[in-house]
Amino acid sequence: MRKGEMTRAAILDVALDLASRDGLEGLTIGLLADKMNMSKSGVFAHFGSREDLQIEVVKLYHHHFEQEVFYPSMKDPRGLLRLQAMFARWVKRVSVEIASGCIYISGAVEYDDRPGAIREELAGMVRTWKNALRRCVVQCIDMGHLAMDTDPDQLVFEMYGLILALHHDARFLKLPGSVNRAEVGFERLIKSYQPQADAEHGAAAEAGKTNPKSAVKKTASSV
Repeated sequence: MRKGEMTRAAILDVALDLASRDGLEGLTIGLLADKMNMSKSGVFAHFGSREDLQIEVVKLYHHHFEQEVFYPSMKDPRGLLRLQAMFARWVKRVSVEIASGCIYISGAVEYDDRPGAIREELAGMVRTWKNALRRCVVQCIDMGHLAMDTDPDQLVFEMYGLILALHHDARFLKLPGSVNRAEVGFERLIKSYQPQADAEHGAAAEAGKTNPKSAVKKTASSV
């Protein structure tokens, strides 16, 4: 990288940290210049406007998200294992962001009623992620891992709801065990969408774990 490119990358890294903490609207050229020990004009030289800077921050966040969540999950086998991996890595990233904040979630609050380029950039990236989840759900249905009557959009909606609840309870209410609740919720969600035979098998296995004596008795009586 050239010196100018390295400086620009450094500015964006600091800008992403500031935006994660204070929100995209809290990101100003003056604050960023102070953090970088640069002049305002020096920062402006790398970005045409504050809005351009904010959009580049959103793109950088999306890039990190893809590198940590999406691309590693694509290495997992197609179907349910991949969907589970996507959700697990998603939860892991959100759990790390509890201290700093999630640009997707905080950005939705900041720009839900503010039309413009930043909102469109954010919304487009969220749609990209939701579409990736939907494609994986469709693969699960095609491979028989989920019931044929599964509504992919409904399942993605409920998965997103678990993440929003996790972020709310962990970051806002500071409730312990929020990550575990999200993971348990996802397991139950998947079971509810699995083919009936698989769901009954899973329920029987859980019953055997919670009441091993009854499971042994049932097995003995069936021999």
